[in-house]
Amino acid sequence: MNLYDVMRTTFAAREHLPEPISDETIYRILENARFAPSGGNRQGWHVIIVRDPEKRKALGPLISPVMQRYRAMVAAGENPYNTIEATKVSGDDVSKMRVSDAFLDQFTAAPVLLLILVDLSVVASMDSELDRVGVISGASIYPFVWNILLAARNEGLGGTLTTFLAAQEPEVKKLFGIPDHFAVSALLPIGKPVKQLTRLRRKPVNEFTTIDDFNGEVFSL
Repeated sequence: MNLYDVMRTTFAAREHLPEPISDETIYRILENARFAPSGGNRQGWHVIIVRDPEKRKALGPLISPVMQRYRAMVAAGENPYNTIEATKVSGDDVSKMRVSDAFLDQFTAAPVLLLILVDLSVVASMDSELDRVGVISGASIYPFVWNILLAARNEGLGGTLTTFLAAQEPEVKKLFGIPDHFAVSALLPIGKPVKQLTRLRRKPVNEFTTIDDFNGEVFSL
C-alpha cells in the first residue's frame, strides 16, 4: 500500500476474525517496526507475545476495574484519567459500571496479543523535573508501537493501541516477570478485522496548527 494510504486507513480495530496469524507474519511486522526512532537510538523496547491461555485469562480482571473507572468518568462528562482537572467520580459511580465479557474478549481473545514494554534506564525523560505528569519518555516507545500498527495494516490486519494495563502495572509485572526498570507501555490486540474502515474522521490541519504563537495566525492553505 502507499504510505499515505496506510496512514489514513490505520484505524482502531477492536473486532477480529478468529483466523490465526502466522509466526512469519508477526515476525515480519516486528522486523519492520524495529526501525522506529528512539532517543539515542537506544531501542529500549521489549515485546512479549502473550499466548498462554491462563495469562490471557488473567488480564481480564486487571482490565475490568480500569475500564469501569474510565466509563464512569465518561458518563460524568469528564476526560478520563486526565491530570489537569480532578475527577468528581465516586467509588459508587465506578462500581455501578459494568464491563462485559464480550468487551474483554476483544483483547484477551485476539489472535495476536502483544505486550509492549520500555526500559526506563535508557530513556531520556527530559521533563522529569517539571511539575506535571511526564510525557517525553513516550517518544522512545510509541513510534515503535505505531510502526507495529502501521505494519499490521500493511499486512491486511488491524489492532488497537491500548494503555489501560499501565494502571495495573505492579500486577502486570508479577504476571509476566517484568523487571522493575521496565514500564508497561501498551497492549496491542491484533488480527484480521471483522470489517475494514477506509475513511477516518480527524480534525483538519487548520484546527490544530498556528504560526509563531499558540494564539497565532491559523496555518491554512
